[in-house]
Amino acid sequence: MIETQPKPFQEFAPLVGKVALVTGSSRGIGSAIATELARCGAHTIINYVRGKESADLVVQSIQDSGGSARSEGGDVSDADAVKAMVDRIIAQDGHIDILVNNAGILRDRTFKKMSIQDWHDVINTNLTSVMNTCHHVVPHMIEQKQGRIVNISSFVGQMGNFGQANYSAAKAGIIGFTKSLAIELARNNIMVNAVCPGFVNTEMWRSVPPNIQEKILDRIPMHRTAEPDEIARGVRFLVTEADYMTGQSLNINGGIYMGW
Repeated sequence: MIETQPKPFQEFAPLVGKVALVTGSSRGIGSAIATELARCGAHTIINYVRGKESADLVVQSIQDSGGSARSEGGDVSDADAVKAMVDRIIAQDGHIDILVNNAGILRDRTFKKMSIQDWHDVINTNLTSVMNTCHHVVPHMIEQKQGRIVNISSFVGQMGNFGQANYSAAKAGIIGFTKSLAIELARNNIMVNAVCPGFVNTEMWRSVPPNIQEKILDRIPMHRTAEPDEIARGVRFLVTEADYMTGQSLNINGGIYMGW
């Protein structure tokens, strides 16, 4: 019997031969990003800390669709763990062409109730991790004379949000880091950009009580959340088509923030 439908992952493959590392990609937005980059032909590294089973399910899904992926454990808030992980990837896969810094956590509390540990946990996982991965990946990209880095920030880093002083600070820091690194690395053909999602339909969103969801949706001009795939397509654009774009923040937020 002759197949009349194209197989998944074979229609659009501008990233064939590229290796992409996506941190925190065992679920949610990270999983969607990893899957999209694999769909475009990249060999994708699914990074996780504790969710090996979830990471392996993402790998299996990609492989079942004809893509290439494998999982790599590593706590990106730990500089030594990141170095070990990057060394393993270089040894096994030869190079890293795309780095997507997606790993993040929440410890939401009003500032009055926020502990010092709440602050450090979020800053270390959401912001310091970006420095850790770039510190160990960028030298390889400079040697290759090419690379694409995408840092996942948030509209909360642009406008703030109640009960998220730690998260807002981390995500704002990512934007500043992105701009500075972009200036330094442009001469090496390494483009560094950020994506700033709004509210996204993930497990976290679905755990919010319906009455609170409705109040949030009333703040969004499009009156809906983003799907993870919509964020992933933004990342794909930055690594496949945005050759003259660096140091920018791509806002995918339904209009909740419309600043410069």
